[in-house]
Amino acid sequence: MLLFLQVSDHRVLCCRKRRYDYEVLLQNSTFCLVPRGRRLGSFRFLEALRAGCVPVLLSNGWALPFAQVIDWHQAVVWADERLLLQVPDIVRSVPATKVLALRQQTQVLWERYFSSIEKIVFTTLEIIRERLPRQPSREGFAWNASPGALVTLPGFSDSWRRYPFHLPRLGARPGATFTAVVYSQLGAAALASSAAPLHRLLRNVARSAHVARIVVVWAHERAPPGRSRWPSLGHVPLTVLSQPQGQGQGPAGIGRRFQPHPLLQSDAVLSLDEDCLLTTDEVDFAFAVWQAFPDRIVGYPARSHYWDDAKGTWGYTSKWTNDYSIVLTGAAFYHRYYNYLYTYWLSPLLHKTVEQSQNCEDILMNFLVSHVTRRPPIKVTQRKQYKEQPPGGARSPWNDPDHFIQRQTCLNTFAAVFGYMPLLRSNMRLDPVLFKDPVSNMRKKYRQIELVGS
Repeated sequence: MLLFLQVSDHRVLCCRKRRYDYEVLLQNSTFCLVPRGRRLGSFRFLEALRAGCVPVLLSNGWALPFAQVIDWHQAVVWADERLLLQVPDIVRSVPATKVLALRQQTQVLWERYFSSIEKIVFTTLEIIRERLPRQPSREGFAWNASPGALVTLPGFSDSWRRYPFHLPRLGARPGATFTAVVYSQLGAAALASSAAPLHRLLRNVARSAHVARIVVVWAHERAPPGRSRWPSLGHVPLTVLSQPQGQGQGPAGIGRRFQPHPLLQSDAVLSLDEDCLLTTDEVDFAFAVWQAFPDRIVGYPARSHYWDDAKGTWGYTSKWTNDYSIVLTGAAFYHRYYNYLYTYWLSPLLHKTVEQSQNCEDILMNFLVSHVTRRPPIKVTQRKQYKEQPPGGARSPWNDPDHFIQRQTCLNTFAAVFGYMPLLRSNMRLDPVLFKDPVSNMRKKYRQIELVGS
């Protein structure tokens, strides 16, 4: 006979004279019986969800939590508590593919709605809000698929057709074009000559066969130069948005480069700093990779976080190592939906930290994407750097020790506000086929990438 015991607040499962760790047994079980507790429900239901064990409910008449929006048939098996002898046959009749789907769904629901008191409260408030008159509501798919309704804004994704990350089950594919957003702070010096970095960057991006539009966010106190100073880009429209420092639109003027804008019509956004050195081949290859991973940040320069035992804080490094957890948005693709989440969903305290530092919005975007996807960003090819020295021989902030101290401070502030560290390390780097192989250059699709210095 099985008997549950309580020993120093640590549950063990005893059978005859053998002893099993309850948590280990739970995590290694496929189906977990959830009988009626002191009342209609049972705390073992949430225990089973957390462990990825498919709950087998033995409590007739129990209305499961948030059943108005959550389709529990995707995660739970029901049995009649009056017919216990039928339970073995019921669980054996579930196909292996269905078992895997049920277990995966338990993790989606646990992570999105039940893993903390805060998420339970927010889920309750969201359900109440959707019941109010003239309030937009989301379809059941948004509630029952990752990333979940708490990070799926109803004003942007209220139907399958506009669901942000193009899950394969929807039969949708990311768009074939992208919009480049170039963030410029150097002022007129960035357009001093046709050899200036911004000139070269605009021309390289415009040569891409996939670019739909280029938008320059002019974040300088002086007005942008006249149209004659800008390079001719042929058929590619160029729009300059004058947005001086400290006058950003949106909540608290945050994230000028990450604000939603009517000009951003393509799914893909290529975020660029004005002095990055990407070639046309690098842009095209990164876009091809992003199309395969539209929910991730895909780009070139990578950074990493680590835990500093001596200081008891998170550290930030730009050293060239075997892993990374951040891809800088000075040369990266991401889905435009993250502009909405960044601007309207993140905590005002995070926005305030970015405004005060004028430094860390790229780190915050990585926090957001990793939090939503539970996946790391993706680095492409070998490029280590994308910054040039500022005009006039000034010292680059990227070589300034205070710059890294400030970013490390942001890293710890963001982790404190999120309540955990969402950044995940990765060892993966994607290169073109035949990259650096000793074959004819004519056989290679992205012929100029291997000529780029690291």
